[in-house]
Amino acid sequence: MPHEAISVFDMFKIGVGPSSSHTLGPWRAAMRCIESIRKKTGIGEVAAVTVLLYGSLAKTGRGHGTDIAVMLGLCDADPVTIPVDSITPAINEIDRSHLLKLGGEAAITFDPLVNLQFLYNESLPFHPNALSFLVEQKNGDSWSETYYSIGGGFVVQEGETASSKTAVELPFPVNTSDELLHWCMKTGMSISEVVMENENAWRPETETRKGVLNIWQTMHDCIYRGCHAQGELPGGLHVRRRAFDLNKKLLRGGAYTSAAEWAELIKQGGSNFQYILDWVSCFALAVNEENASFGRVVTAPTNGAAGVIPAVLMYYLLFSGGNSEDRIIRFLLTAAEIGSIFKKGATISAAMGGCQAEIGVSSAMAAAALTEGMGGTQRQAMMAAEIAMEHHLGMTCDPIGGLVQIPCIERNTMGAIKAITASQLALQSSPDYAKVSLDKVIKTMWDTAMDMNSKYKETADGGLAVHVPLSLSEC
Repeated sequence: MPHEAISVFDMFKIGVGPSSSHTLGPWRAAMRCIESIRKKTGIGEVAAVTVLLYGSLAKTGRGHGTDIAVMLGLCDADPVTIPVDSITPAINEIDRSHLLKLGGEAAITFDPLVNLQFLYNESLPFHPNALSFLVEQKNGDSWSETYYSIGGGFVVQEGETASSKTAVELPFPVNTSDELLHWCMKTGMSISEVVMENENAWRPETETRKGVLNIWQTMHDCIYRGCHAQGELPGGLHVRRRAFDLNKKLLRGGAYTSAAEWAELIKQGGSNFQYILDWVSCFALAVNEENASFGRVVTAPTNGAAGVIPAVLMYYLLFSGGNSEDRIIRFLLTAAEIGSIFKKGATISAAMGGCQAEIGVSSAMAAAALTEGMGGTQRQAMMAAEIAMEHHLGMTCDPIGGLVQIPCIERNTMGAIKAITASQLALQSSPDYAKVSLDKVIKTMWDTAMDMNSKYKETADGGLAVHVPLSLSEC
C-alpha cells in the first residue's frame, strides 16, 4: 500500500470558520478553479461561472457559509490572510451589484441566486461534499471541474488520488499506528521526534518550528479573542456567547492589559479540580464561538472540532509544568501524526463519518499529545488516543439549522475533557494489558461510519437538527 505523505501543516491549516469541510474546503476548491482558469484561458476570457453544490454541501451549505466561501475563493481571497472583518462587506457588495471580481482581476456578472445552485437531492458517489464549477468562455466554449472537500480543509479534484499528489519521500513512512510504533521502537525516538524527521523532508527544521509556533499563536489568539467577545452568534439561532462571562467569572475581577498577564492571572487561580475544569471548558468554548462567527481558526483537524486541541494544549501549558516552545512543538507534532493516521485509515469528515470523525479524532489527537508531553511512552500515547476515540464511537453530526453551533460548540468542551481523562488513564496503565489497539479502533470507527445512516452525517436531516425547534433556547 503506498504511503500518503501528510505534513503537520496539512493537518493544521489556518483559515476562517465555521467549517473546514463546508467553508475552507470549498474556498480552496474555488481558488484551485481560478488556477485552472489562468492556465487554460486566462481570467479575461471568462464570461460566467456557475457553481453546483451537491449532497451535504447543499443541505447545510448556507449554515456553514459554503456560498460565502465559494464567492471569496472565486475572488482569489486567501483564507489565511483575509481580514475577517472584510468578509461581510465583500459578500454584501456581490449581493448588491451582482458582480464578482474573478481571480481578483476582472468583474463578471454573478447573481448568487442563479450562479450558486444548491442541489439538495443530488450527490456524487465519491464523497458527500462535492462541488462543480461550470466555466463559460466569451468565445462560447465551456468546461467544468469537480472537486471534493474530504474533511479538514483537504480538497481532491475528480480523478486525482492521494498518491498522485505525494511528491516527497519520507524517511519514516506511516499509514498505521503499528507502523509508527515500529519506527519509534527501531530508532528509540518519541512520536514527535519521528514526525520532525519526516517534516525535514519538506523543509529545514527551523522553518517547521517557526511554522508550528505560528499555528499555536493563531490558536492562542483565537482563545483570547473568544474569551473577550460577547453577544449573540450569527445565523438566527440566537445562541449567546458563554466564554466571555465564564472568563470574567473565573478571574474574579482581576486586571490585565495583555494576553501574557491574562495567562498569569489564570495560573495564579490555583489547581482546584473544578477551577481547571471550568478553564478547559472556557478555552474550548472560546475557540468554537469564534469559529461560529467566521473568525480566524486552525483546523485541528477540522474547524468544527477546532477547540479541543487548543484547550488541552492550554491546559498543558498553564496547569501541567509550564510554557516552553519545545513543549508546544512536541505537542502539536504528535497530535498531527495521530490525526493523519485517522485520515488515512478512516476519515476526518463529518459528512462521511459523523461527529466521531471530528470531535472523536481531535480528542484522540489531544490525548496522545498530552500523554507524550506528560512523560508517557509511545505506546501509552497511542493507548490514550485509542481510549479517547473508543468513547466517541458512533457520535452523530446533527447540527441544528445546519450551523456549527448546537451541539458542536459544547462538544468541543466534552472532547477536551475526554482527552485529558484518556491521557490520565493511559499514564496510569500498562499498554501490555490493553484489549483494543489504536488501529483496531480506527477500523471500528470506519466501519461505524459506513453503517451510519446518512441523516446523521452533517445533513441536518436527523437527530437534534429535526427534534429541537429553532426557536428553543440553548440549554
